[in-house]
Amino acid sequence: MSDMKTPLHKHLCHAICHNPGQPSAHLAPAEQTFTSPAIPNITVRSYTKTYKVPRRPFESARLDSELKVVGEYGLRNKREVWRVQLTLSKIRRAARQLLTLDEKDPKRLFEGNALIRRLVRVGVLDESRMKLDYVLALKVEDFLERRLQTCVYKLGLAKSIHHARVLIRQRHIRYVGS
Repeated sequence: MSDMKTPLHKHLCHAICHNPGQPSAHLAPAEQTFTSPAIPNITVRSYTKTYKVPRRPFESARLDSELKVVGEYGLRNKREVWRVQLTLSKIRRAARQLLTLDEKDPKRLFEGNALIRRLVRVGVLDESRMKLDYVLALKVEDFLERRLQTCVYKLGLAKSIHHARVLIRQRHIRYVGS
């Protein structure tokens, strides 16, 4: 009886495993997965875009700057740079949209404060720069400075930025939580 699969079970398996119409190269499962209480042994994932490829693949200036960032912060590949760029673009887009609203608008006050608090909690913004104008001035390097790999290297726990990545990967150093 346990080997029999209901039609709903087959439908969910098909929807999860086969997602036609969406390219799989730029999609990755979201960080949080949960098990469906109705049907055991199925993990439901939320597929979201994690990075965005550049519009012009062989632009010389961009290639040089990306290679410099990859080497400086010990990233594995340029996809990691593109992932941070997508995160930054979403944050800056939200800030730009909020800046178009009136200063006393409740949406701007509520969502703007939430965005700024989140960036301060992550460590990208300082307490002294808690305005939406400063959110627009953020750079990719501000986010890369807050990575565990960079912090381990800057604290002197690793001989190089690449050694820091190895220590984290081998679980000699790990982040337990706040």
